[in-house]
Amino acid sequence: MNHNGHPFSRRRLLAGAAVASAVTVTGVATAPTAAAANPTHAATPLVTRDRIGSAVLHTPGGGPAVARFQADFHDRLAAWLAFWSANSPAAWSAPVQVVGRVDRSGDAFTLHAVRYRRADELHDGFAAGRVDGSHWATLASLHHHFPIVAPLPGGAVQVGDGVAGFTGSAGQLAFAVAACRELWGERAATAVGWREHANQVLSRAGQRADVASRAGWAAFTRTSLRRGLGTESYE
Repeated sequence: MNHNGHPFSRRRLLAGAAVASAVTVTGVATAPTAAAANPTHAATPLVTRDRIGSAVLHTPGGGPAVARFQADFHDRLAAWLAFWSANSPAAWSAPVQVVGRVDRSGDAFTLHAVRYRRADELHDGFAAGRVDGSHWATLASLHHHFPIVAPLPGGAVQVGDGVAGFTGSAGQLAFAVAACRELWGERAATAVGWREHANQVLSRAGQRADVASRAGWAAFTRTSLRRGLGTESYE
């Protein structure tokens, strides 16, 4: 299977992954997983779905799957995937497969891959364990839509339901530092001085907002998605 690539050296990619891990551990308290942090829903019937948006749901290492979701969470996942697709290169089809697992409660999802077609071939727009521009871009898109985004060992990412926005959580700070460094070249960004660098990124993108606000966080994640997928450079 072909993979989408962007010009990131292996050393930089490994360093970026290490930075994200280190910030989560040493910058502030480690963020809980989406399943642990997400408040319990009132008892409501789950809906059965075999797709997210127009993309067929697949299990990791397996074929098409049917899963049970909280209805509002499934809608949020569909909105996220449409957002990811709308900001991807024009040559990419709308996503045709999403690989992942739904938590038993129906309100947390672990993402392993997003696949699209280009020139009649299937490609990974995001793949767990592959750390490149598309990796950081997809994390940005998830942070744009979900309050809890938790990278897991092996590269999969777990998200939990809820209203998105800046909270200053460990997970958000870790992502912001890594995005500044690996996507935007702000190599001096740290857990202490990340906000200044993120706001410089917003200025480069023509956005007048503080990253630590709802509007600023939405702009930072949106522009990071576009830069990571190569649809905008903001140079």
